[in-house]
Amino acid sequence: TAPSIRLSPATRSLFDEPLAIAVQGLGPQQQVTLRTSLRDETGELFQASARYQAGNDGELDLARCPALPGGSFSGLEPMGLLWALQPQKPFWRLVKRDVQSPFLLQLEVLEGHGKPPGRLLAQAQHERAFLRDGVRRVPVREGRIRATLFLPPGNGPFPGIIDLYGTGGGLPEYRACLLANHGFAVLALAYYGYEDLPKEMKEFHLEYFEEAVNYMLQHIQVKGPGIGLLGISKGGDLCTSMASFLKGITATALINGSVANVGAVIRYKDIIIPPLRFNLKHIKVSKSGIADIFDALNNPLEGPDQQSFIPLEKAECHFLFVVGQDDRNWKSEFFAVEGSKRLQAHGKEKPEIICYPGAGHYIEPPFFPMCAASMHLLVGKPVEWGGEPKAHCEAQIDAWQQIQAFFRKHLTDKPSGTSSKP
Repeated sequence: TAPSIRLSPATRSLFDEPLAIAVQGLGPQQQVTLRTSLRDETGELFQASARYQAGNDGELDLARCPALPGGSFSGLEPMGLLWALQPQKPFWRLVKRDVQSPFLLQLEVLEGHGKPPGRLLAQAQHERAFLRDGVRRVPVREGRIRATLFLPPGNGPFPGIIDLYGTGGGLPEYRACLLANHGFAVLALAYYGYEDLPKEMKEFHLEYFEEAVNYMLQHIQVKGPGIGLLGISKGGDLCTSMASFLKGITATALINGSVANVGAVIRYKDIIIPPLRFNLKHIKVSKSGIADIFDALNNPLEGPDQQSFIPLEKAECHFLFVVGQDDRNWKSEFFAVEGSKRLQAHGKEKPEIICYPGAGHYIEPPFFPMCAASMHLLVGKPVEWGGEPKAHCEAQIDAWQQIQAFFRKHLTDKPSGTSSKP
């Protein structure tokens, strides 16, 4: 029989779900190279490959067979062909712009372990989708709000979350819709660089974010009395500011966020929080032109920079800090620890801090390949994000579960793992 690829699920899976890959019909102990490729919406190609040897029965199951040295990864890595995908264009990061269409994953089985590998023995394609059937995508243009609301199937009400991304601006929807697939009503909120919102990061008014919070609190399909906030990078310190000054927030999860205000002035009524200052002399640039900005920001515990420390002790919510210990963007672990000290010094509950050794800055939903370096809008050149691919991938899988468990615990009456009776 000719070799064939067996996938489970067969033709389509959600992006954050595992995909089982096996090859049948090979010769006993036959050596093959497996290759995956995927094009993003701009047409840029991502590829990964691994070397394998079939079993005595001509079967090759990636859940049981380790990859041999010489490919994108080695060892027993059932999902390696997905998390090891790398852009063929330097400094390019995989993002999903249109969540209503899937990514198309191509799989190939090639003869031998040569460079380049030998002839094509089998191929298959598989859709990696972002929207579960029945999840509704609702563009929101109410007052000043520019956002997209994702609602799970059914009438709800569902625990509500506002989702904020970082300095890239625009309106990324992929994390919000993947979260909605798990039973949350999630508002992906743009705050600059989108439609009629400010074009650049100069100053942000918390009144804008307050409108979004009130929109969620008043929504018939959002379960009260409070909502959750989820932010990564710059979105993290915005969530910290929201939690500190706005009412109706019960739980705030920060992924490599800061407890000092960064990059733009924050205003709320008559309160002004200046941004943490930085020193360009502390940026190191490698021979390959990649900037290391890890030491660029000043210490928010010293001198005038203390004014940029967000007064998170004012918050009436639970906090979760997700920290990549190899984050090269900024000192995420330091921020989490100082935020925790400040909360406890004011008699507040100690936040949950989950640290991941070997994880970089962009801790995304599961199976997004790690981006080691890409363009930074504010720096104007590629910067290091940090991370070691396998450890980073494992951190993404675990953090995704931890974030959902945190929101289930604090936004619903029932602890995770129990189902409500009909």
